[in-house]
Amino acid sequence: MSTFVPPTTASVLVVEDDRGVRESLVVVLEVQGYEVFGVETGEEGLRFVAENAPDLVVLDVNLPGIDGMETCRQLRASAFSNPILMLTARQEVQDKVTGLDAGADDYLPKPFALDELLARVRSLLRAFNLEGAKDSSGRLKLADLWLDPASRRAGRGEIELDLTKIEFDLLELLVENSERVLDRNDIHLHVWGYDEDTSSNTLEVFISALRRKLEIDDLPRLIHTKRGVGYVARVRS
Repeated sequence: MSTFVPPTTASVLVVEDDRGVRESLVVVLEVQGYEVFGVETGEEGLRFVAENAPDLVVLDVNLPGIDGMETCRQLRASAFSNPILMLTARQEVQDKVTGLDAGADDYLPKPFALDELLARVRSLLRAFNLEGAKDSSGRLKLADLWLDPASRRAGRGEIELDLTKIEFDLLELLVENSERVLDRNDIHLHVWGYDEDTSSNTLEVFISALRRKLEIDDLPRLIHTKRGVGYVARVRS
């Protein structure tokens, strides 16, 4: 099994009631460079996602209490838009269809090879990272937000935003890395050119200012906080 190092650390939540399987998946994913968390039940998974918004969820179908299908439905109902990879021992086509209809992005039957699991994880993360790609005009786009690096203009739909140099640099970095959680210190180093002073709240001040400008007319939030880590630009449906 080769080691894949993500360009920036992606966070993965494993929801699996079998302790041995859960711990094995956590270790394997950590070896690949991911930030991994494991919980036992659907209820714990729902709470974790509400508080931490992981980049990807690996979700077993056969969970005690709220099963994986219902957990998936509730995640989608809560506007969690990141990829969900569902694991199950069920082999019937209808079970797979039910899982995909519940909101899963991919479906992996047990038993599975770890290399296949890792390939599915990489594929899903790549697919969801396309949100921040440049379009044919060279603009960066995320939902209705656009940035033109050449002219240093930005807007949401037809509304152009009045951004300072630092605000534009910060937003450009986040959108270029959409769906990826960026570490506070890495953001500070990229935008300001030096390591963050841990006693400073400079980054929070600029994030707050950006949010005020981006969320005009109650438009959906695009910059989200990853508690204890940093920030991520992502679409919430």
